[in-house]
Amino acid sequence: MRHLSPWAWVPTLYLAEGIPYFLVTSVSVTLFTQLGMPNAQMALFTSLIAFPWVVKPLWSPFVDVLRTKRWWVLVMQAVMALTVLLLAFLAPKGFFTIALILFTITAFCSATHDIAADGYYMLALSEKEQSAYVGLRSTFYRIANIFCQSLLLMLVGWLQERTDVASAWRYALLLCSGIIALIAIWHTWAMPRVEVKGERLEVKGIIREVGQVFADFFRKPGIVLALCFMLLYRLPEALLLKLCNPFFLAPMSEGGLEITVGTIGQITGVGVILMLLGGIGGGLWASKTGLKKAILPMALCLTLPCIVYVYFAQYQPTTFWILCMCVGLEQMGYGLGYTACMLYMIHVADGAYKTAHFSICTAFMFLGLMLPGMVAGYIQEAVGYLGFFWIVMLTCIPSIAVTYLVYKKL
Repeated sequence: MRHLSPWAWVPTLYLAEGIPYFLVTSVSVTLFTQLGMPNAQMALFTSLIAFPWVVKPLWSPFVDVLRTKRWWVLVMQAVMALTVLLLAFLAPKGFFTIALILFTITAFCSATHDIAADGYYMLALSEKEQSAYVGLRSTFYRIANIFCQSLLLMLVGWLQERTDVASAWRYALLLCSGIIALIAIWHTWAMPRVEVKGERLEVKGIIREVGQVFADFFRKPGIVLALCFMLLYRLPEALLLKLCNPFFLAPMSEGGLEITVGTIGQITGVGVILMLLGGIGGGLWASKTGLKKAILPMALCLTLPCIVYVYFAQYQPTTFWILCMCVGLEQMGYGLGYTACMLYMIHVADGAYKTAHFSICTAFMFLGLMLPGMVAGYIQEAVGYLGFFWIVMLTCIPSIAVTYLVYKKL
């Protein structure tokens, strides 16, 4: 077995984990909007294609049983490279049904890749090495975020100045497919074969253990309130996620800001960087004051900055620095607020089956994003962008209310 430095595969492993995730959950929204899909259908379908992350805990135990984690990583990367390649040729031509199926396959592979990659990371590295490289893995996952939500959109915008919309998206998706394929090829050499021989549970044993994990989770004290928190805490964000970029792209006559996709990429880049800084600040804040003292202020940080979109829809500013400043403020608040969500889920998951229970928590959190996202487009089409953003502000009330109840119980 080769003894390569983790530097040879940790960065690329988490780059490959992040790119497909953000393609499915974020880039697909802008892609389908620019290709002419109405907001109602776009929000519904781009929410549904993220369903694999909701049900991921159900099949995660079987990843170990069927093959090695390294095998799953390599195969999932190869399949994702292929599905994104097919998307590059089919989505821009208007084959929306096939494109949605391909996005769903990509999502399923990406969710499976998450399971295998995190497991491989723990298997291939000692506890000391895991701690040493956790910052590196987080950094490259964030780089994938910046690449997809900012740099890729800037590239699409640059290409659209030189060619048509469909061709620009084709070239961008081809680039993503090529990156994933190159990473898969690299990993066939760079990822050491880490095999742990020993007795493996039969499928019946796995099913029985999964049942025990879920039963233990739902028997936790205060689980109903915890589930309400996971489903409602990010409610305003769940609605905003599907309509921000369509709002930026929409003509001013329809209540939008009518800015280019390249400009959206630049604005989002500022927002993502400030969101990451907010996340770091939130972690330091919570570590100093404790979750109980931080959770309510963090909830306000997550929800109240959504008011910037009411301002956008009311006054339709187009000055670049104003847009950057407002989106940056909103995203920094999101970074602070999301920290509380993660820390509370860690708190809920504590005890036996800690890792599995945290995975179930994240599944409910994804469900809390998916369900509101499915109806966001229908709401917007019914009331317009300004009315929609006021509704988003009203949804801050249940988010803050459930956080207050959690605060009282902590």
